[in-house]
Amino acid sequence: MKIASVVGARPQFVKLAPIHKAALAAGVEHIIVHTGQHYDPMLSDVFFDGLGIGAPAVHLGVGSGSHGVQTGAMLAALDAVFDEHRPDWVLVYGDTNSTIAAALSAVKMQIPVAHLEAGLRSFNRRMPEEHNRVMTDHAADLLLAPTQVAVDHLASEGLAERTVLVGDVMTDVLFEVRDEIAGKPSALMEELGLKAREFYVATIHRAENTDEPIRLAEVAEGLAGLDKPVVLLAHPRVVAKAAAHGVQLTQGSLVSHAPLAYAELIAAALQSAGIVTDSGGLQKEAFLMGIPCTTVRAETEWVETVDLGWNVLANTAEEIAAGASRPRPEPTVAAPYGDGHAAERVIETLLNVAK
Repeated sequence: MKIASVVGARPQFVKLAPIHKAALAAGVEHIIVHTGQHYDPMLSDVFFDGLGIGAPAVHLGVGSGSHGVQTGAMLAALDAVFDEHRPDWVLVYGDTNSTIAAALSAVKMQIPVAHLEAGLRSFNRRMPEEHNRVMTDHAADLLLAPTQVAVDHLASEGLAERTVLVGDVMTDVLFEVRDEIAGKPSALMEELGLKAREFYVATIHRAENTDEPIRLAEVAEGLAGLDKPVVLLAHPRVVAKAAAHGVQLTQGSLVSHAPLAYAELIAAALQSAGIVTDSGGLQKEAFLMGIPCTTVRAETEWVETVDLGWNVLANTAEEIAAGASRPRPEPTVAAPYGDGHAAERVIETLLNVAK
């Protein structure tokens, strides 16, 4: 069997790693197609190297652009890629423009599509990620759901027959990386002279928090006013937006820093007092590491993290401060994101459905 994985952004590279490993172990031919949606080396090449994935078979080099321009460029290029390789499955990940472009291209070419991380919903139609995930779920032939909540969402939309609960592949890779770095120092802490549990790690990248000058300034000021140093791992797009808006990303408690390789991010997060983010992936990773998280959004797809007390939603500077400085949540034995073997179930499911 031949599977083509289409990825283009940092969270997808992380999800790709255990899938690639499980595919090779099962004797499956696995072709990796990188759209180039994230084109900065710290958000792309370093993840492939650090996670042991190896170089992609195809790199489209699409780069930045508006949603329409970027998605259209991917569509134009992917038709030729799929026509050349003719995979048995096209596997798409998450909710980016790369996800919907690959799903549409494959469907039009009558190649079966499987959607990893299917069924997540924010129910916020203003989010481009919500458009991408809903359209991909309804186009795909197989829906690989990470949680029971996701399964229930898909059932409510009439998609139960296409749905399989496999668990969350990010749990797989996080547990593996966590065990590998256990006991090793954090390079970020050494670089910035930080002490354990006396700093926060932050990532802010979503359009609703960065595209409007007033909103980006509000978020930056909220982070700058926290009670401990805040290391903002700033995506190049956010740095450019801040410069254009005249917003300082280094002020008060806030220090701007380049993005980290995945293992370095996990090492820093494990030693932090908490995480402040608008990233879906990092919310969940924080929960899995037992690190309190404050999410700068009005809603989250990962409702389990909120229900179990390890994540709070915050939008104003006051809410961000209250969330970050809140007492540490009660420990939990709940494991809504699986046991660390989701990737094996994904490959097994693809093999079984293909029979």
